[in-house]
Amino acid sequence: MAEQHRRSDQLDSFGVWQFTDGISGAEAASMAQRIESLGYSALWIPEAVGRHAFVNSANLLLATDDLVIATGIAGIHNRPAWSTKMAATELDELSGGRFVLGLGVSHAPMVTLRGLDYSKPLSAMRDYLDAIDQAITMTPGEMPPVVLAALGPKMLELAGTRTAGAHPYWTTPEHTAEARAIMGPDAWLCVEQKCILTTDRDIAHARANEQLEMYISLPNYRNNWIRLGFTEDEIDGRAARFVDAVVAWGDDDAIAARLQAHVDAGASHVCIQAVDVSGDRSRPDWNLLETFAPKGA
Repeated sequence: MAEQHRRSDQLDSFGVWQFTDGISGAEAASMAQRIESLGYSALWIPEAVGRHAFVNSANLLLATDDLVIATGIAGIHNRPAWSTKMAATELDELSGGRFVLGLGVSHAPMVTLRGLDYSKPLSAMRDYLDAIDQAITMTPGEMPPVVLAALGPKMLELAGTRTAGAHPYWTTPEHTAEARAIMGPDAWLCVEQKCILTTDRDIAHARANEQLEMYISLPNYRNNWIRLGFTEDEIDGRAARFVDAVVAWGDDDAIAARLQAHVDAGASHVCIQAVDVSGDRSRPDWNLLETFAPKGA
């Protein structure tokens, strides 16, 4: 692997958030290489019921030279804290410091399905961070930066006081401003934003609704949307006011304005999820990513 030129504690303004579950490991590696060639500073990958966060990260790190790989997020109920620390420090060492550990409590339906307790997610995260601090590991790497999947005020406060910062998902620039106020000026605020490069409202809303289908029943997101001022009827009915607030769509200027709105509200890093206009979830919209590429590709 080439000598590392940028460590994971130096994220530039824009990164990419993308699923890799629907493609092979080789295809995922090729995708990461293309994202790297466009000049994006980081690729954020999820963990749910598909790829293992750390195995996937290792594959993508080995395929790239400068790109930071970040878990968005690795679920704390999927493995004990000592195992997470072992994996995180080893990935830090193997990649020359290009790994960011995003942690989250996941969602009650997914956790209770495994017979685990989800009654106190904030306490669970606090205890997990304590356990990571106390865990002994002999791997030569360092503990990488940690960010938390945080939406509500208490989890955002924990992110700001115990970790490098937060990785909010399915939010708005208004939420970004609230998160920055809670966490203070120095914490990382790595905000995910879904973007659809089309001026056709029907297509944009169709793709947005497909994205919402996976998440709209999950309490963590619903509660946050309600805190942001949307009603249950607007959420369930996919009202235009709601859809247009959580998904950026339109021409280049419209999407650029939304990304800039997050930056102006206090985001230190915006993770672009480039939703393909065709509805193909196995790949990002390369046209969109090329349009907003830091290298201007």
